[in-house]
Amino acid sequence: MSELQPKIDQVRTILANAARDYAPVIFANSLGAEDMVLTDLINKYQPDIEMFSLDTGRLPQETYDLMQEVRAYYSVPLQIFFPDARRIEEYVAQNGVNGFYDSVELRKSCCHIRKVEPLRRALSGKRAWITGMRHEQALTRGVLQVSAFDVDNGLQKFNPLLDWSNAEVWEYLKQYEVPYNKLHDRFYPSIGCAPCTRAITPGEDIRSGRWWWEDTQNKECGLHVNKITPIKQV
Repeated sequence: MSELQPKIDQVRTILANAARDYAPVIFANSLGAEDMVLTDLINKYQPDIEMFSLDTGRLPQETYDLMQEVRAYYSVPLQIFFPDARRIEEYVAQNGVNGFYDSVELRKSCCHIRKVEPLRRALSGKRAWITGMRHEQALTRGVLQVSAFDVDNGLQKFNPLLDWSNAEVWEYLKQYEVPYNKLHDRFYPSIGCAPCTRAITPGEDIRSGRWWWEDTQNKECGLHVNKITPIKQV
């Protein structure tokens, strides 16, 4: 038996309980390494959980390639949500195409238009959502729970891989031959929009390549906030 099997079984239980107690449930697939683990597990064991991804309009080509690969490889459809074109046009007219470099406020405004608003549309009508967030990923994620009520979005939130290590994530991907973003092989551990993501060097924090021109404490885009109420571990 694989050394990962106990953790795989735990994730299966979390997914099954979420689908049983909070249907309809949807998985927010960022197409990162962790989310590809969940993509594989949901397709194998809990295909009644829906799946979506956000196309911000500024993603790397490698992410689009993986979107297409997921579509061909897995049976659970990957729904794609886009930002409102008029909001993007207004932002660019006021701030320029790369105005997000000018201040944290402008960067978060860009993230809100390209990510947060489409996320809310994706979550509309759902009772729970699933993410691939882990404690190791960032200081801002150290207080997360496996299961908690997401006050900001008004539904339950599950983080089944919360206590997985980066090594365990990659062990799963390799062992089960799961497709992944090829930028990971070029030292991009965390991948977002192309102009806001860079490769990292050995010893850097795994989120240091995201919004690298900002302080560490600001490195969230608004999709995941800490206004959550723990309910129970499952």
